[in-house]
Formats: sequence, structure tokens, C-alpha cells
Amino acid sequence: MQIEIFTTGGTIDKVYFDAKSTFEIGEPQIIEVLHEANLSIDYQVTQLMRKDSLELTDDDRQKVRQAVQSSTAAQIVITHGTDTMTDTAKALAGISGKTIVLTGAMQPARFRFTDAVFNIASAMMAAQTLPGGVYIAMNGQVFDPRTTHKNIELNRFETI
Repeated sequence: MQIEIFTTGGTIDKVYFDAKSTFEIGEPQIIEVLHEANLSIDYQVTQLMRKDSLELTDDDRQKVRQAVQSSTAAQIVITHGTDTMTDTAKALAGISGKTIVLTGAMQPARFRFTDAVFNIASAMMAAQTLPGGVYIAMNGQVFDPRTTHKNIELNRFETI
């Protein structure tokens, strides 16, 4: 296995239920995105949870950390909600021997206009090319989670 992908939920996996007029976390959308991309690399997708990142707890972050540590893969991609992505990334600090890249989306992957496909592709490339450490791949850039925040007003990640 070359890359292990862990899914936690977030906007990337949201599904709109018209009758309810709400979004709910659905099946991991990265599976469909990668299938459509016709990748020729080896990867495995493991669903850890289906939560909006604002609902993630310290126990959830510990579960993510344990999954990453237990993985035999040296290259890890984690799909995650954007609101607390930096918190989870910081909780993964210090895991050696692995390149860990978190990514997500500002619009659900099922939407016609979404940043999910580009962000997933960026994360997959980053996991294969960057040295060991923890990174965030969003908005066409790779960020250090220790010096990054989500600018809610501009709907993008930025270095602080």
C-alpha cells in the first residue's frame, strides 16, 4: 500500500437533503473522486468517522492519531472538515516516519462547483513528494499547520 487515506467527514462529504433543507455527512466522497481520476497508484481508504469538524473532540483526534500511528503506510492523506483542521493537524505532530497531509473542501464534493477535487489531488501529490511531517493542502498551497488558520471571511486558508 502506497497511500492510506483516512476520512473523518466534514464539508467534503456533505450531502444536501432537499426535504430537510439541511446538510448531513454522507459516505466518503474521496472514493468516487479518486475513481473518476483513474489513478494508477496504490491507495486504501479507511473511514474513521462521519463528523463535522466542529463536532470533533480530543478523543476523536486521539483516534485519528492512533490510526495514523498504526498504519503501515508512510504516506497518509486525511479528509477533514476545514473549521478545526489545524487542531487535528497539530494533534498529529511528532509522528515520525510519515508524511501526513490533511485536506478538505469549502463546498461539498458532490456539488458541480467544488474545490474538493483540486484539494484532494493536491493532498495526494503532497503526500508523495514532501518529506515526513504534518501538512495541510488547501487552496492550491501546502501549509504548515503551526502557522496556518482558516480565514472565514475570505473562505480560504492563510499563513499567519
